[in-house]
Amino acid sequence: MNRVFITGASSGIGAALARAYAAQGATLGLLARRRGALDALAASLPNPGRHRVYPVDVLDHAALAAACADFIACTGGADIVIANAGVSHGTLTEYAQDAAMFDTIFATNVSATVATFAPFIAAMKAQAAKRARGSRSPAPTLVGIASVAAIRGLPGAGAYCASKAAVLSYCESLRVEMTPYGIRVVTLAPGYIDTPMTQGNPYPMPFLMPVERFARQAAAAIAAGASYRVIPWQMGVVAKLLRVLPNGVYDRLVAGARRKQRKAAETGTVS
Repeated sequence: MNRVFITGASSGIGAALARAYAAQGATLGLLARRRGALDALAASLPNPGRHRVYPVDVLDHAALAAACADFIACTGGADIVIANAGVSHGTLTEYAQDAAMFDTIFATNVSATVATFAPFIAAMKAQAAKRARGSRSPAPTLVGIASVAAIRGLPGAGAYCASKAAVLSYCESLRVEMTPYGIRVVTLAPGYIDTPMTQGNPYPMPFLMPVERFARQAAAAIAAGASYRVIPWQMGVVAKLLRVLPNGVYDRLVAGARRKQRKAAETGTVS
């Protein structure tokens, strides 16, 4: 029976992953800022008394580490850790007030991923060592949530695209570091998934996927030990095509594209 720790678990992809793993009989650690949403989610899952709820902001690294330590102490470790917490806002470099939003997006999408994984690595090394000696336990796995937006920069989304590109590269580095210890690192790159984060996007979203279907495919990719997976696969094809386009062609294609609204962090105004 898997022990699965998920950040950003109160809605969207995180909540869907929680439902998918709970249906498999997993014991869950559910972490997000909103206690009410976490409690409601936990209550809706099979065996609700088995799961642990952590109303913690991932930007509070001390509280995040304490939650991770509590989950390890209560369950004896973690088989899968999914650093899913993330934010997305439109940003423009020319506006000085957007600098704070750049910092927030990087802190949430990148630094909090590192802070989520770090407390589990020692315990996972011990688990992997037991597995190497013949234990039938699953391979301990760290899962980072990147995005197709990591493949090429999009206008008006510099902070989000850059943060997800950083997650992609960071997880690759971590994967190489963890391989000698028998710890898997899986990078998932969602395309357009129907969640509260995408529902306000003011532009067409090709191959939009229901979040529950995404969660099932993500869980299957994690179980298979995929090092990298784009979901849905059609967006993987699109991403590969975009990657090989000459810069001049790409620039002409996307320069006039509609953009996510920016949220000025200091003033609260939107333009």
